[in-house]
Amino acid sequence: MSHESTVPGELGGPAVRAAEVPEPGAVTIVVPTFNESGNIRELLRRITESVPGRLPCEVVFVDDSTDDTPEVISRAAQDCPFPVSLLHREEPAGGLGGAVLEGMKTAASDWIVVMDADLQHPPSLVPELVGTGERTHAGLVVASRYLKGGSRAGLAGGYRIAVSRGATWLTKSLFPRRLHGISDPMSGFFAIRRSAVTAETLRPLGYKILLELAVRSRPREVSEVPFVFQDRFAGESKSTAQEGLRFLRHLAGLRTASPVARMIAFGLIGATGFVPNLAGLWALTALGLHYLPAEILANQLGVAWNFLLIEHLLFRERRRHRHWADRVGRFALLANADLVLRIPLIALLVGTFGTSVLPATALALVTTFVLRFAGTEALVYLPRRGREATGRTARSHR
Repeated sequence: MSHESTVPGELGGPAVRAAEVPEPGAVTIVVPTFNESGNIRELLRRITESVPGRLPCEVVFVDDSTDDTPEVISRAAQDCPFPVSLLHREEPAGGLGGAVLEGMKTAASDWIVVMDADLQHPPSLVPELVGTGERTHAGLVVASRYLKGGSRAGLAGGYRIAVSRGATWLTKSLFPRRLHGISDPMSGFFAIRRSAVTAETLRPLGYKILLELAVRSRPREVSEVPFVFQDRFAGESKSTAQEGLRFLRHLAGLRTASPVARMIAFGLIGATGFVPNLAGLWALTALGLHYLPAEILANQLGVAWNFLLIEHLLFRERRRHRHWADRVGRFALLANADLVLRIPLIALLVGTFGTSVLPATALALVTTFVLRFAGTEALVYLPRRGREATGRTARSHR
């Protein structure tokens, strides 16, 4: 459940020197928050000073806090010369990225600017982001730390700088075409046209919503403006090892979105299953177990290993369609059926068609692999027809 409140003010604000923005230039500033009470008043004060009067503005806070941040937002909003909305989520689905998506859905303006609440993203740049988008007819404008004139000075310590650089290199290596022209895909500060947001295709996880937008529904025209990453005004960074793992899972989900990519990843994960399989076989035979039952038991270790990786890296978004025990049973049945099917298939190729042993074995491996991949998608992770229909009915009555 989520609760929304709105504290209206007069549209417009003090006219300050800023980028020229052709009309219409209305902007909705979406700010996801998690325990940022110490930053709210200063953030709204700087937005008031920086957004020119001729650029109609609203601010939407999407809050997952466990402290008094919602109350601070409600009180601070009363002094603002523009509308301020608060959407508090009791269940923070999708993390920060999910919060941004919720805010985008409520936006009423032509442009949506996404920024953090900690003031590491300078509000004074909002007019330039929108103005650049209008002048260049871009659908997405990214504030980049890596353009000339930009800086990552606000990143505390060499470790965070190294992690940021490494994550940027990794994402650009994995998505060279989708991220072409975006020097800072890890930026959390950007402007996007509301018409370019295809919410139904987005499945955010964690805090890198720009990467999600760029890969799944990137606008054709993209521009960038440099910005200096500021020091945090108050509070503590929310960047943790857990967020790093969510980011890696998100990357894996984005990279394996197509069936071909999923099949390749499925094969690579299957190959890693040989490690626990062989380790288990070694341990069981060392304990004196006969090699045949030892191989059967060791194979289950490989199956369990593959299942865990496939669950978290390939089919994370489809796990809700079946109970976990149902998924485990079906996956184990398919994985072991692979062994049963492979031997008769090799015998058929060698005995009936005269194929030599090595080509027959290779062909059997490929055939059973493709069948196992197709079976895993269709029998383990695709929604059941009844549940899918029920889901559509429920959505149509919302």
